Amino acid sequence: MKIALYRLIFLAGLIALWWLASTMVERNLVPSPWATLLAARQLIAEGRLAGALFDSISIYLSGYAVAILVGIPIGLIMGTMRTLGKTVEVFVYALSATPRVAFIPLIIVFLGLGPQAKILIIFLGAVMPILINTYAGALNSDQELIEMARSVGARRRRIFGSIILPGAVPFILVGLRVGATIGLINTVVAELYTAVKGLGGLLAIYGNTFRMAEYFVIVLTLALIGVVVTEALRFLEIRLGRWRRSDAIA
Repeated sequence: MKIALYRLIFLAGLIALWWLASTMVERNLVPSPWATLLAARQLIAEGRLAGALFDSISIYLSGYAVAILVGIPIGLIMGTMRTLGKTVEVFVYALSATPRVAFIPLIIVFLGLGPQAKILIIFLGAVMPILINTYAGALNSDQELIEMARSVGARRRRIFGSIILPGAVPFILVGLRVGATIGLINTVVAELYTAVKGLGGLLAIYGNTFRMAEYFVIVLTLALIGVVVTEALRFLEIRLGRWRRSDAIA
């Protein structure tokens, strides 16, 4: 309860600073909170915000889901098959260090400007943090506990489900959070470089025409999406924490 109160106080302080900045800077650069609220009301009434939000969310969740389905299994395989992991990890780190923007022209050449290209751009941004953190979590498994389980005849499946996977869960969740953030950023990048649609498209249109009230609405909408995704992952972390404790007791 205290944290919620502190967050509201902090939010009120941010809004006050925002209002102060709008009075000290030209209106066409920093709109007031009230002007931004009116712009949001207009965008909602016209249906522009809802349509753009649906386009961006559907593309974002598709790319992020594919990143999860690919990143977690590969990370676990690399962490449990350590020879394989040590062999390919240098290539994984090299790909992770390469700016995703460098791949966009090549992606457009092969996939065009449609949703497949956007999904691939989001996937490339989100998959690396998920894969690398999952790999680190599998490597961090307690080897003494694994040897003890083997000594009493535990099978590989039992060791994986009771020791390796529960131990990797905190690392996986960190990877999911980082991947979700980078995936959201890549959603905007993909919409700017490919077909100008979604929230990224509106961001480009309002930014280029200096309609800053509408521009702030889109920025705040993206921030709200980030908060919702983060809180959903935090809820998942709590649930998985209970599963880990109950599994350890069993």
